[in-house]
Order: sequence, then structure tokens, then C-alpha cells
Amino acid sequence: MTTWLPQSLFKTSAALLLPGMLGAAALPHAAHAAPAWPEKPITIIVPGAPGGTTDIPTRLVAQKLSALLGQPVVVDNRPGSGGIIGTQTFMRAPADGYTLLVGNTGSHAINYSAYKQLTYKPQDFVPLTDMISFPNVLVVNAQSPYKTVGDLVAQLKKSPGQYSYSSAGIGQTTHLTSELFRLRTGTEVIHVPYKGSTPATTSLLAGETTFMFDNMTQALPHIRAGKLRALAVTSAERLPGLPDVPTMEQAGIKDFVVMGWLGVFAPARTPPAVVATLQNALAKAMRNPEVVAKFREMGGIPGGEPQAKFAALVDSEVRRWGETIKASKVSLD
Repeated sequence: MTTWLPQSLFKTSAALLLPGMLGAAALPHAAHAAPAWPEKPITIIVPGAPGGTTDIPTRLVAQKLSALLGQPVVVDNRPGSGGIIGTQTFMRAPADGYTLLVGNTGSHAINYSAYKQLTYKPQDFVPLTDMISFPNVLVVNAQSPYKTVGDLVAQLKKSPGQYSYSSAGIGQTTHLTSELFRLRTGTEVIHVPYKGSTPATTSLLAGETTFMFDNMTQALPHIRAGKLRALAVTSAERLPGLPDVPTMEQAGIKDFVVMGWLGVFAPARTPPAVVATLQNALAKAMRNPEVVAKFREMGGIPGGEPQAKFAALVDSEVRRWGETIKASKVSLD
């Protein structure tokens, strides 16, 4: 037997079912339409001067990163105070992955021990990957009379406090490596800090300072051009690009291996999925043949290590420079 229901009941039931059916049908579309990261330009803060050791590699990587992520990648230079000014600017940005920071040995290893009132700490950052590492090189103006490390040390001892060295800023490796040199050789020299590697090197080229432990990437073009004379490198072995230049140990200064590095950092609260996307894209950018060739031409070693390995390097450098600063009694406050 057939049971007939009132037509009004069918209308009511249809009205109740229709919104649910439409909602269910819309779910796959909504999930598919979820915005993919990144949706807008990315800024990389460089705590150094334009054209300097931190700036040049970053701009090359930023170009490749932009192609990989499909968004513009802008480099924002904020030099000064050993990387602190740029880092403080970075700290004010949202933790959404759209603002990154290029840290280095000074800003993300040395500063933690050298400054008692530092406004940031290691826990504020997510280390993404290393960009490039390189030794420093002890250089003098090519017109100076110093041909060897021994010549330089002899003159510094002969006239204490009469000569100076330039650095890329207080707390940078160019500063503390020179301080270690001063302590190891028992000499007295004047420190002249600048806002970045470029003005520091320029002062040496102009004869305003006596020597500098310059970053290899910054000094190598001037060495090749005959404007700077390399006396020694701070690597454990001689470099293929400077085969005639001895290591510091070969030049008579033992236990003097110093390697600088640059790496990319995100804010600590950046979403894990964004961190993974950034690390993957940065690693690919660092493996780009053009980047690898350019970094090697600069005298550096290309990075792109996994996030965990880079984080371990940063931790070890924090401890190492902390011990060095304590032994050297260096305070930058």
C-alpha cells in the first residue's frame, strides 16, 4: 500500500537538506582554494652595507629564491653595531616567513657572549640553512713595506699603539680575529670599526689603517688587482685561489683557524610548513650552478645544509666564540 505524505513536508525536508548538501559539495573546493605560501614579496634583511661580504652573496641567492617561489625577494640593508641594528629590525617583523634575516658569525655567535645587554637570544630564531662560509685573510695595502706576518708583527712591537686595523664593525669576525692576533702576538694596535666590510676595506686601500683580517669574499678582488697584499689566511690549509699565501700557522702564529659563515634565519614562531618550504627553496638556490660557481670564485664554500645540521653549527659556534671571548677578556658593551 502506498502512503502519501503532504507536499508541504517535502518542501520542508528539501529546505533542511539543501544547505547541508551545498556545504558538503563546497568543502573540496574550499580546501583546494586555500592560499598557498607565499602570496606576496619576501624581504631578506642584511645587517651589513650594500656591496659588502653579506650583501653580495645574499643578492645572488635572493634572485634564485624569487624564481623558485614565484614572488619578488627584496634585500633590505640595515648596517651597523655588529649586526644588531639589522637584527632588531628583523625582530619587529611578524613570524610569517615574509621577513628573513641573514645572520653571520658576529651577529649569531659572537654577540651572545660579547654583549651583556643584547636585545635578542638564540631562541628567537629558526636557523634555516647556511649560505656560504669562508676564511679571513690578513691583508695590508700593497704599497706598504710589510711582506710577511713577521714583518708586520716586528713593526707593531717596535711602535706600540702607533698603528691601526680596520674592521666591519664591533663584534664582527674582522674585529675579534684582529683582537686574537693582537693578544697572541703581544702587540698594541688601535681598532677602527666601520659600518660594514666595504668601508673597512676602503680605509685600508686608502692607507688610513695598517692591516685588516678581511673576509675572503671582500678582499680577493683587491688582492687579484694588486691593491692589497695577502700575508696569511686563517684556514687550516692553503687556499686554491691563493696558493702562494701561507696559513697563519705556517706564518708562525699557531692555533689560529677562523672560518666565517653566513646563514638565513626565520623568526622562532614561523609555521613549520613555511619553514620547510623556505629551507627547501634555499637549499635548491644554493645548489644552483651559477651560485656555486660565483661563491667559489669569491673564495667561499657554498652552503645549503639541512636545517638540523645548520642549527648544530650555530650552537657550536656560539660555544666556541663564547670561550674565545672569555679567554680574550673582550667586552663590547
